[in-house]
Amino acid sequence: MILLSVQNIVKHFGPEPVLDGVTFDVRPGERISLVGPNGAGKTTLLRIIEGTEAADSGHIERHSSATFGYLEQHPEFAPGVTVWDEARAALAGLADLARHAEEIGHAIAVETDERERKRLEHRFEQIQHQLLHHDAYNLDHRIERILEGIGFRRESFTQEVAQLSGGQQNRLLLAKLLLAEPDLMLLDEPSNHLDIDATEWLEDFLIQSEQAILVVSHDRYFLDRVTNRTLELYRGTVDSYPGNFTQYQRLKAERLEVQRRTYEKQQEEIAKIEEFIRKNHYGQLATQAEDRRKKLERIERVPPPREIAAPPMGFPAASRTGDIVLRVEHLTKSFPGKPLFRDLSLDILRGEKWGILGPNGCGKTTLLKCLVGELAPDEGRIIHGTGVKPGYFDQMLSGIDPADQAIDAVRPTHKEFVEQQRRDLLARFGVVGDMVLQKVGSFSGGERNRTALARLAASDANFLILDEPTNHLDLWARAALEAALRQFDGSVLFVSHDRYFLNQVATKLLVVEPGRFRVIDGNYDTFQHFVRQGLARDARAAMATRESNDSRMKSASESRDSRAATKSSPERRKRKFPYRKVPEIEAEIAEREGRIEALHELFADEQVLRDGSRVKQLKAELEEHELALPRLYEHWEEAAELN
Repeated sequence: MILLSVQNIVKHFGPEPVLDGVTFDVRPGERISLVGPNGAGKTTLLRIIEGTEAADSGHIERHSSATFGYLEQHPEFAPGVTVWDEARAALAGLADLARHAEEIGHAIAVETDERERKRLEHRFEQIQHQLLHHDAYNLDHRIERILEGIGFRRESFTQEVAQLSGGQQNRLLLAKLLLAEPDLMLLDEPSNHLDIDATEWLEDFLIQSEQAILVVSHDRYFLDRVTNRTLELYRGTVDSYPGNFTQYQRLKAERLEVQRRTYEKQQEEIAKIEEFIRKNHYGQLATQAEDRRKKLERIERVPPPREIAAPPMGFPAASRTGDIVLRVEHLTKSFPGKPLFRDLSLDILRGEKWGILGPNGCGKTTLLKCLVGELAPDEGRIIHGTGVKPGYFDQMLSGIDPADQAIDAVRPTHKEFVEQQRRDLLARFGVVGDMVLQKVGSFSGGERNRTALARLAASDANFLILDEPTNHLDLWARAALEAALRQFDGSVLFVSHDRYFLNQVATKLLVVEPGRFRVIDGNYDTFQHFVRQGLARDARAAMATRESNDSRMKSASESRDSRAATKSSPERRKRKFPYRKVPEIEAEIAEREGRIEALHELFADEQVLRDGSRVKQLKAELEEHELALPRLYEHWEEAAELN
């Protein structure tokens, strides 16, 4: 069975077609991602399928019994309606069906004609089957589950939709689509406006759903978890690949290599024929040259490799800073009626790349604004290290004047930067040709973002502070930015909801949660592992541990430096412990300290305390970790000195 058949769709918005013969089918249960660079026509294609936009040519066939649902990006709501009412409206068909079943039940009770009663009973059974299939007798529970899953609090259920922010209204549209359960869901950036917890809930919901989906998303983690087929839209046509985004990348690389070899081989053959024709157009071999000219006309040209090029991106080498780039001590900030963070302490060391993640509204952007001096904290201190030159990327791009041409928008104030240098810099971030003379206000979101990143690169900062730097970037530009930040030899602190980006760039995470902070040595996958194992540490506990061990580690370092400086002393400390790498020991110390913290939290749980055998087991584990730590500290000192 084919739910949807798209055949040779063509669409122009100028002389060149955006869609130039798009063809594919969708079957029940398929979860398909539609990927392609910005401007490839992904949203246009979804709108043509949904029917809000017309194609220039081609046709779309839908299965006669299939229902379709499209996630709109610009909602319109009736005045006075509440969140609950609007969500329940998505189930109006089921509510009508339930009322119809009730009416048939009453009709059966009073019907005296046996034949008519059997007909009514048969119809009643059909409707009951539909209602049970759609869980129609638990509609309120379904509405609650989906609204809470995508981030609505119970107290907001009675709020008027008109009072919601634009992001909340878009989330409500998503809730309505999930409640309606159409046979095919057309999703355009469904995780926009969702924090990580809500995005993970949506992923689980879609994985368990029986509906087919066609989704456009820049969230690679989402695509990897949810989709089982990938359509690549590029140069107006679609190529299909089995599997999720990671599988697509692997198969795409293999297919691209074959395309490249085939294209290059034909180009070599064509060049030889053209050279022969040029040399022998007149003379004894003119007849052969004419034959080869005719052969050349008959050759079916192999198209160039279907390669989606990403801007190279890159940041200049960072000037050296002190060992501690940023120290935050007991930082607190709140707005009237809304506490954001309290008593935050951390150190960022030279070369570290920190990611910050947490739910919407928890104060991540406010924290960055405090760190760069745009907002004053209520309490605490922020100390920048020696030689630190921060550069700030604001997700609102407020540092760039929309009235400026791109070539002027990236001009730094601290040095001479001639026009050719600025053109080269913009080209590195994908702003090329006549685009550099256009006003930034005329750019798309992705083009403005890349211009802001180019401006940041021109600042020669050695400490990059980035607020959602992947906003509006397509999948290929995100990969380029990841590579640029990994290669950057300075320090980085960034906020991002993009879990794939966090995995690729972060070496440490600051996880912001209600009432606490947690510091993770590693990326997002490390954090998920620690959460599952109960090893994630509270940042303040981590700082306390660090302070208690600073003198121990400092003395070990001083001792090592002293031995290196004193060449006259031939004595060398003998190993007490087997050889281990310093980072391995540090990782084990962090793991055991984290587990000790988790065990202390368990001892505060009344249910745990009621279980005597569990308490005994946890005490034994706690003693094991506490006994192991002193030896690990000694092992660390020895390894730091002798390795």
